[in-house]
Amino acid sequence: MTKITGHRGARNLWPENGLTGFRNVLALDVDAVEFDVHLTDAGELAVIHDATLDRTTEGTGPVRLLAPEARAATKLKGSDDTIPTLAQVLEVLAPSGKDLHVEIKVDEAGKPYPGIAAKVAAEVARFGIANRCHLTSFDTTILEDCRREAPQIARLVSVNAEWAARQGGLGAFIDKVDGLVDIVAIHHELMAAEWSLITARLPLERLCVWTLNDAGPIRFWLDRKIGHLTSDTPDLALRLRAQAAEHA
Repeated sequence: MTKITGHRGARNLWPENGLTGFRNVLALDVDAVEFDVHLTDAGELAVIHDATLDRTTEGTGPVRLLAPEARAATKLKGSDDTIPTLAQVLEVLAPSGKDLHVEIKVDEAGKPYPGIAAKVAAEVARFGIANRCHLTSFDTTILEDCRREAPQIARLVSVNAEWAARQGGLGAFIDKVDGLVDIVAIHHELMAAEWSLITARLPLERLCVWTLNDAGPIRFWLDRKIGHLTSDTPDLALRLRAQAAEHA
């Protein structure tokens, strides 16, 4: 059965990467929750997708420049939620028993934060959830750091058409990451275009398709029995999965 992941705490339903969303998404009974982590110059692990504040918060400028007080006071757009730390998010999600996909981001210049893999892995270990986490990234150097710092924590790599082209093509990219990660998460357009190549190299249970928010595409990939499906509207994906199971 395809596993459904709530993307950025189900951002189409609640403010992106906010504690309200992380609390509420658990009630949907998703299989996994995905969120993003940056490292500030003050040493905090901040849960936010972009390297800058402008799109999702009332603030502006690079995330890494946030002092702890400013981070705690910066509201998410349309919400009273503020930017949470990784510890605050794990306090909500860790007791749930759900799988967690923890995406380690790069800074506003596109460079990895020094030492972020070790810091994220340490927090995961502190909450005792290493056995149900995937550390994820587009950047394979970050995933190599994750393997070195915490080989016991599973890993996931993401790729879209642009990123695959920069890596020498999707086939070469898959060959490169096959021994590095457990799951390969592929943008739905690239997955459809290269389905034969992908499935010749990887079993369905190691594949994740992202990010699907409409009924037609969700049904299409559920019918293909893809291993993992990531959605900003996981309530819809879960409902469609249940309907498919009824008619199986």
